[in-house]
Amino acid sequence: MNRPKQIILIRHAESARNKAKYGKGTTYFADEYARRNIKGIPDYEIPLTEEGEAHAVATGKYLRERFGTFDYIYHSGYKRTKDTLENILLAYTDEEREQMKIRHDAFIRERDPGFTYDMTEEEATKAFPWLQEYWDTYGGFFAYPPGGESIAKMTERVYQFIGMLFDRRANQKVLIVTHGGTIRAFRFLLERWSYERAITWPAGTEPKNCGITVYDYNTEEHRLVLSEYNTTCPEK
Repeated sequence: MNRPKQIILIRHAESARNKAKYGKGTTYFADEYARRNIKGIPDYEIPLTEEGEAHAVATGKYLRERFGTFDYIYHSGYKRTKDTLENILLAYTDEEREQMKIRHDAFIRERDPGFTYDMTEEEATKAFPWLQEYWDTYGGFFAYPPGGESIAKMTERVYQFIGMLFDRRANQKVLIVTHGGTIRAFRFLLERWSYERAITWPAGTEPKNCGITVYDYNTEEHRLVLSEYNTTCPEK
């Protein structure tokens, strides 16, 4: 086997930014009121909500019961993934935690949104009136948000991370606590999606907070195959 025997991806628990954007779209803030509590906080320092912390604790119990321990655990280094993991690990004994090696890796960070990160839709339209036409012409997989990162560029670094896993984590169980955008890149690469398939999530398939996605090594196909997507623990 020249691959990990199992990779489990978990999107971080609900963050303060997630909560501020619920029902208002995911690209921009609806208005000044929506962003009032988190304006000016850089993406890597966005905290979890209290609900998010509780969900992560419940997810830890569910993970331990279903999957046991892991050889390696990775997170992106962002506060919301670190805190999600810390709450997940509360379900494990001290001895079990000592067995699992924990690393952070910037290659699995969230996609960089660029200059519009803290903007409302009105502000973004005023600042970049040409953006929608550029986006429609260049294509959503390759287009860059102003000052930010395209899906294609994000996928390049996730490809390097997966290559590291293949090289160093063969026949091991790996848990990865990461972000919705990064999960898109994993699925594009491991499931061999087309560019068009990777542009948007079909309605109802967006990665959920604490959603669990599982890839198992298939001995007949000699590759990692999706066996489960976006499962959340029953306690949620």
